[in-house]
Amino acid sequence: MAAQGKRDRTHWLYIAVIVAVVAGVIVGLVAPEFGKGLKPLGDLFVSLIKMMISPVIFCTIVLGIGSVRAAASVGKIGGLALGYFIGMSTFALGIGIVVGNLLKPGTGLGIHADPTVGAKYADQAHAAGGTWGFIQGIVPETLFSALTAGSVLQALFVALLVGFALQAMGPAGEPVVRAIGVLQKLVFRVLVMVLWLAPVGAFGAMAAVVGATGFDAVIQLGWLMLAFYITCALFVFVVLGTLLRFVTGLSVFKLARYLGREYLLIVATSSSESALPRLIAKMEHAGVEKTTVGIVVPTGYSFNLDGTAIYLTMASLFIADAMGSPLSYAEQFSLLLFMMIASKGAAGVTGAGLATLAGGLQSHRPELLGGVSVIVGIDRFMSEARALTNFSGNAIATLLIGKWTSTVDLAQTQRVLDKQDPFDEATMVDDHVAEETADAKAVAAH
Repeated sequence: MAAQGKRDRTHWLYIAVIVAVVAGVIVGLVAPEFGKGLKPLGDLFVSLIKMMISPVIFCTIVLGIGSVRAAASVGKIGGLALGYFIGMSTFALGIGIVVGNLLKPGTGLGIHADPTVGAKYADQAHAAGGTWGFIQGIVPETLFSALTAGSVLQALFVALLVGFALQAMGPAGEPVVRAIGVLQKLVFRVLVMVLWLAPVGAFGAMAAVVGATGFDAVIQLGWLMLAFYITCALFVFVVLGTLLRFVTGLSVFKLARYLGREYLLIVATSSSESALPRLIAKMEHAGVEKTTVGIVVPTGYSFNLDGTAIYLTMASLFIADAMGSPLSYAEQFSLLLFMMIASKGAAGVTGAGLATLAGGLQSHRPELLGGVSVIVGIDRFMSEARALTNFSGNAIATLLIGKWTSTVDLAQTQRVLDKQDPFDEATMVDDHVAEETADAKAVAAH
């Protein structure tokens, strides 16, 4: 009963987030300068969440791999995940091109843009070092710096090494595995504390973005935003939803309801990273094994960027049409190939969407680079749909790969989605499951 009471109290937190978002919009409209000054509040909250990502990933993966005796199963999961991510991201890029060609939202605008803005984001993309720089960045300077550098892939890389090392140690490594299990509970407790600051972060973030752009930019480019939001929704609920139903028999709408609080958190922060730790906890609670969750979710955050893929192609076509210089089909295909690689290389870079967009335009049609300045005004609003789509894609990918590798209990997943086994918001750790398992083992021993 105590646990249920704590879970109910967290409901007020998300009501407070909604109120904070509305208040932020009002402040941004009424006092734009004051609203822009509140930007550090939103940045601070996102920084607090990012602070927790590396330890969450480290603990989850080490526990998942360290408790599995067959290393081959981990390799199978990782290989299948990467193949799925590449295929689905390419499909999302193709959808963006098809919709952009059908709707042509930028046609006739005759925009003359500031070339310096696009150049700034292109430089940012180059600073990331491209694909090879991305690969080199996976290896941290030291074993422990991976947990302090804030890089998801570095934490993933080190966690895989430690997990396999513990696996190879056998019984001698079990005390370390138990210690990391206790550490994981501590990390989730800290995360729960941090999440209570979500309303403050949401208020600051929304006040700043509305104060900086107003609604003029939104209205002017509303057609592009509407087309992008509809495309993302169709991709998640029709394309991915159909795939989820066909493979697992689960409903994408029930999954969306189960992840409702995470969606709200993403909307408030415009960052899917803010919900990454909660996605890991919720997928485990939904019956997916720790090993699969620990590999698929963090990897998907860098390789499975479906929303970003749709955004890149639609934004490129919009800029070209708006500046009166449409892309030929050959150029669109070439750009698609570039974006497929560059979207992976720019993962984790601040403003990755804009940086990759600018890099693609500069490499294919440099004269269109200035058009990026047109997108900047509404990028924050479009980033909401990007983040929600990326997040949904990773949640669905976890269940799909769990089914394909027989590492998901679909009966448990169905119970969770039917609200028969609520997620423990107070701890984000299924202590009761561990206790029941221990009790069962004790009974069997006697």
